[in-house]
Amino acid sequence: MASSVIFDSLESDRPADSNACRWRLVTDGVMGGLSEGTLTRETIGNRLALRMRGRVSLENNGGFLQMALDLSTDQTAVDGSAWQGIELDVCGPAEEYAVHLRTTELSRPWQSYRQPFKVKPEWQTLRLPFNDFVAHRTETPLNLRNLKRIGLVAIGRAFEADLALSALRFY
Repeated sequence: MASSVIFDSLESDRPADSNACRWRLVTDGVMGGLSEGTLTRETIGNRLALRMRGRVSLENNGGFLQMALDLSTDQTAVDGSAWQGIELDVCGPAEEYAVHLRTTELSRPWQSYRQPFKVKPEWQTLRLPFNDFVAHRTETPLNLRNLKRIGLVAIGRAFEADLALSALRFY
């Protein structure tokens, strides 16, 4: 087995991963919230990156911005069971964010498996073991054979989000 599998090296000129899936910005506006943001491709510190910026607002029961990547173009599952976790190359002002995983077993948009992480102003590589993801609003255990989506999320408090991602891998 290789040491890692790259989902997005961000080398494309559009927000799409190596499997032709597109990154997209999701806000709490889908549920009536008032958070606002953008998702752009930029060069940051000599690295091509996907950058999520915006204002997370708790008004009107809101509270999140998310850069989301479906792992397949047809909503089928991706088997991550051969890997130990997610590896991210990230930077931004010192803040806490989270990775949210979704599987094909989850039917409600608020259900996920979550793990927080902190960023620094300089690029860093973070490893988030699958064993450390916590089920959120579901009793269903995380089934790594049925991964559907990965989201990097600014959530839960009012703040100015600014998160850059230069690579996403399974390790």
